Amino acid sequence: MNLIPVISVENMRQSDAKTIADGVASKVLMRRAAEGIFNAAQFRGRVGIVCGSGNNGGDGYALACVLLEHGITPTIFRVSEKFSADGMYYYHSAMSLGAEEGNINAPSPLTGFDIVVDCLLGTGFSGEVSGAYLRAIDEINACTAFVISADINSGLNGDTGVAQTAVKSDLTVSIGAFKTGMFLNDAPNYIDKLRNADIGIAPVRREHFLIDFDTLPLFEGYGSLVLWFDELPEKFGYDPKTCNITEKAAEMSEAEKVTIVIKSEHSAIVADVKYTYFCADYVI
Repeated sequence: MNLIPVISVENMRQSDAKTIADGVASKVLMRRAAEGIFNAAQFRGRVGIVCGSGNNGGDGYALACVLLEHGITPTIFRVSEKFSADGMYYYHSAMSLGAEEGNINAPSPLTGFDIVVDCLLGTGFSGEVSGAYLRAIDEINACTAFVISADINSGLNGDTGVAQTAVKSDLTVSIGAFKTGMFLNDAPNYIDKLRNADIGIAPVRREHFLIDFDTLPLFEGYGSLVLWFDELPEKFGYDPKTCNITEKAAEMSEAEKVTIVIKSEHSAIVADVKYTYFCADYVI
């Protein structure tokens, strides 16, 4: 069986670094990420790309290049004057190919767009969003366009799924591998559909795996301990900001020699003594 990996943010960072060290240029990976986003959706009409200062913004600039090569002229909205090295390369490439640039601070800047792509904050983000990024997230959430989040919904913690404020997407395109935070805590409130774009990065460690949401009842039988996420704070004093629920579920399962299922209406984590699985009804 070819199990689909679900990994931590640190595993993703190390896997990305190893792929680059093994000879795949970071610009090539960014281009692959952009192509993965492009192939995951039907781009049409007016497309706005809202970019941050890091490599998530770089994915947006690379996507602009891909769109231009397919006859679609996107509008880039920058929330920062800063660029990552690869981001700067693709920003200048996109502008030389004819990309337009908009002002994210203008009144209702995303009005009239058919698709808006969220490339503000990647999986390395943690904490609370503020300043220009918070305003940009509010503008994205206020618009009527089809919203695509690149890699993860900006504002969502890639490990825990905790968010004070985050982009609400119609589609999230994970890059490289699914991350644990896409299935935990607040994540189901922000992700409508989720798919992964494989860009040729092999995880350096096998951590967790994806199962089909329809198979969840199989794990809930045979004396399993089944809990709901919203039960955890009262029963166990669980604080999603400080407790790694993935590790905790695995420890409980190993100690009690029983399958642990922690679920919400739309997603679940399953600790089955030796392995930990994730599932969600929004994975496509």
